[in-house]
Amino acid sequence: MTEHKRYAGFKVLIVDDNPNNLFTLRSLIERYTDVQVIEADGGEKAVKLALTENDVDLIILDVQMPEMDGFQTASMLKVRKKTREIPVIFLTAAYKTDEFQQKGYDVGAADYLMKPIDDNLLLNKLTAYFRLIEKERALNLLLEEKVAQRTAELEQIRRYQERLLNTMGEALLVLSPEGQIKSTNPAAQNMLGYRENELVGLSIGDVFEEAEDEQAGAFMGTWLEAIIRSGVVRNVEARFITSSGTLVPILLSRTAMADETGVVTDIICIAKNMTGYVKIDDDDDDLSESDFGDSV
Repeated sequence: MTEHKRYAGFKVLIVDDNPNNLFTLRSLIERYTDVQVIEADGGEKAVKLALTENDVDLIILDVQMPEMDGFQTASMLKVRKKTREIPVIFLTAAYKTDEFQQKGYDVGAADYLMKPIDDNLLLNKLTAYFRLIEKERALNLLLEEKVAQRTAELEQIRRYQERLLNTMGEALLVLSPEGQIKSTNPAAQNMLGYRENELVGLSIGDVFEEAEDEQAGAFMGTWLEAIIRSGVVRNVEARFITSSGTLVPILLSRTAMADETGVVTDIICIAKNMTGYVKIDDDDDDLSESDFGDSV
């Protein structure tokens, strides 16, 4: 293999209790690639290194080792979140039996290499795994870029919607189905004379009353049933009660928002300040400018 300085940035952990084997394996890898090689002379040290080192990409693990053999080491690596996805290539003098080979796969081996190591076979396996890792990294990077792009788009939409709510002239109140205020826009805060945090948690009855006496207190009663039945109640004459106790005439529309099961989760209230407007005719819902606000 004539091409040198390949796969810089990758990190390989080699594990063997025989220092000569470690030297041979390191020499072969560094001869043909530019990957970073770290080594361990036993299973316990290999597990510690894999857990403490950052970004180990591949582990070449000798099967026959004293104290903790390759199978036990691989099992320890696979039960830990940080190391369970690292590919493990077992290094062995012989497959011995099919059961021996299967045992390696059962504990998470990705592949086998036979001793003595064949240079070309080793490099073919290494490059195959490095290419797969490169593709996975490229895919993850693409996914991250798409997520970042989508997040930016959603943030842009959120800011645009927030600007719409903040600049709309009508008061907006979002209520729970029980009638508690969940959020408001600046127009509602200005109209009622409260800050946002002062309004959140209040009952709608604290800041609202129906225009007709017989309808007073029915905000979460009859018209809530009407909202659930029809989805919206429009242009109801009512009054806001400001923080100073002043009554502000409003024209209110209310819409129910439901989840996918049809359960009402929010009630959206939009109120227009009708100060300065009055009905032209009692039988007509049209309104015209007047001193209506002064007479309330």
